[in-house]
Amino acid sequence: MITVIKLDPLGTEKIRYDGDVIKQSDGEIVIQASWTMGERDLGYTRFEPGDRFIEYYYADRWFNIFDISHKDGQRKGWYCNIAEPAHIQEHTIKQVDLFLDVWVDVSGTPLLLDEDEFNAATMLTSSQHQGALHGLQALLHMIENRQEVFSSLAAYS
Repeated sequence: MITVIKLDPLGTEKIRYDGDVIKQSDGEIVIQASWTMGERDLGYTRFEPGDRFIEYYYADRWFNIFDISHKDGQRKGWYCNIAEPAHIQEHTIKQVDLFLDVWVDVSGTPLLLDEDEFNAATMLTSSQHQGALHGLQALLHMIENRQEVFSSLAAYS
């Protein structure tokens, strides 16, 4: 069991939840968690109680990736947070969210989210702003080239 702590750019805790470690290596950890809150309709997808989240965190990348499936195992898509590199410790993963998000549907089409919130975020340091833009480009490259977590997209395209 490991606790995920999501922070805002000023370091204030926004959410905390637990997950089970699936695998861990230097600089990367993969956990499984379940959606335990009420149903949330985002327009492009719906999070429902019992949805399975396989979450990928990286100590050297400016994003994380959540592979989301219905509780019956059918994939919904990938939700990606642009964030500072994760601080991975024995019992916790802490990550500073930088507002930008990307939804990737099962066909591999990315949808950039919260760009207006990112552009209006005056509390971001120049390092956070540049890191976020770099992370976004790296993530979009992974999606487009069907790399790593997104390699299964070949079956859908």
